[in-house]
Amino acid sequence: MSRLRRLIQASVDATKRALSGNLDDLMPPPERPIFSFNSKKELSKWHLYSDSEFGGLSSASLQITESENGVTSGIFSGNLSLDVSEGSKWKITRGGFCGMRSKKFDGFIDLDSYDTIAMKLKGDGRCYISTIYTENWVNSPGQMEDNSWQAFVYVPEGNWYITKIPLARYLPTWRGNVIDADLEMNPSRILGMSLSVNAEGGVPGARSGPGDFRVDLDWIKALRTE
Repeated sequence: MSRLRRLIQASVDATKRALSGNLDDLMPPPERPIFSFNSKKELSKWHLYSDSEFGGLSSASLQITESENGVTSGIFSGNLSLDVSEGSKWKITRGGFCGMRSKKFDGFIDLDSYDTIAMKLKGDGRCYISTIYTENWVNSPGQMEDNSWQAFVYVPEGNWYITKIPLARYLPTWRGNVIDADLEMNPSRILGMSLSVNAEGGVPGARSGPGDFRVDLDWIKALRTE
């Protein structure tokens, strides 16, 4: 969907809401919570994946923890390995990855009124990948997979940190490769999100390579900054 079509649709929707007298809907709140990591129930909204599905030896876990002051948070941690299990039938050329992906929403969520994704994290100095999955419309009708849009997230080691990623920074990807085309995300049809880490790649200066990783998670929100 083009920006012009989205603006027209937003105008139509706003007019309908105004005519219905629901003035609160005319101006959405400046932020919208999407995920929190404060209970086992919230963690059940996610599932893990890694190169172990293809014969790799990387592993990951997602757990809940409680600090000394009673504050709970999620911990996404594990080990990145470039090795392959002996006798694997898969020929892995891009191993050494782990990720956590949300289960699909009941339908989709509409973030058309927002322009930024914010995450409260505490990390290990590695570079992570934030992925947004949208309803399939970019590729051919015969393709059943969701569209994916990715952006790097550098998480400094140490204290809690709030990272803000403009939606415009997310690039369209196909199986981990950036699509070389002028495409625009449709934030009104978001199906899910993921956070992943690779043993190789990322931004300059970030910790990389095989070995242990860990990132603590507090929440993910959508923000309206403009």
